[in-house]
Amino acid sequence: MRYALTVTYDGTQFGGWQIQKNARTVQEELEKAARTVFGCAVKMTGSGRTDAGVHAEGQVCHFDVETEIPAPKIAACLNLHLPDDVRVTASAQAEGFDATKGKQKTYRYTFYYATCELPLLSRYAVRVRRFPDVTAMREAARLYEGRHDYKAFCAAGSSAKTSERTVLNVNVVNTAYPDRIQFDLFVTGEGFLYNMVRIMAGELYEIGCGKPSGIEEAFATGRRDLLGKTMPSKGLTLVNVKYERSPFDMGSEGV
Repeated sequence: MRYALTVTYDGTQFGGWQIQKNARTVQEELEKAARTVFGCAVKMTGSGRTDAGVHAEGQVCHFDVETEIPAPKIAACLNLHLPDDVRVTASAQAEGFDATKGKQKTYRYTFYYATCELPLLSRYAVRVRRFPDVTAMREAARLYEGRHDYKAFCAAGSSAKTSERTVLNVNVVNTAYPDRIQFDLFVTGEGFLYNMVRIMAGELYEIGCGKPSGIEEAFATGRRDLLGKTMPSKGLTLVNVKYERSPFDMGSEGV
């Protein structure tokens, strides 16, 4: 029987989602918990990788196992054996479902302007030292939308067969708090390259600080040097993954 999970995690102490040598990973922790719950080896297949230090609110994965545990109760059973920085928020029966076949993903990149580093944000957002022009950022963000060759927005080491990607929506939201101005970049697309959103965020921030946009020329030439720096991983969160038909739409139970 196949089951699906929605998983949230703090990526600070992880080498990413996928199991690898010499690094603690989310997949490994889930598979260890599943072995305890089900009494056998279970392979967790995620919607895609998240890199070291990247967080998730709504990662999705599937696995196959024979169990008498009702599907909605699997989440609670796994959580009993997971470390504090990983939790399963929903579980559902998912025959025919493939977590890797998501139609779109949404990521959020968060940074803030403040007089000092704020401890309650330091794991999940990046402090910047210059106050950006949000209007300029929003205007530039629209250039990302549509299908483009994102070769210049991909870090070395990517195994992707093509660098063309379709970005459906990009939005910059700024919010004033007593101790900071926070900026959240939301990017929704059909798929992403290695470090793509972090490079997109870095370029938008530098445009907000007065840098001429290099986005269109980078699309045309593939030149990474035209763009701003890659922002740190801790500011990036996978918000959700959407499917043509989600097993959670047919009944699931949160914890």
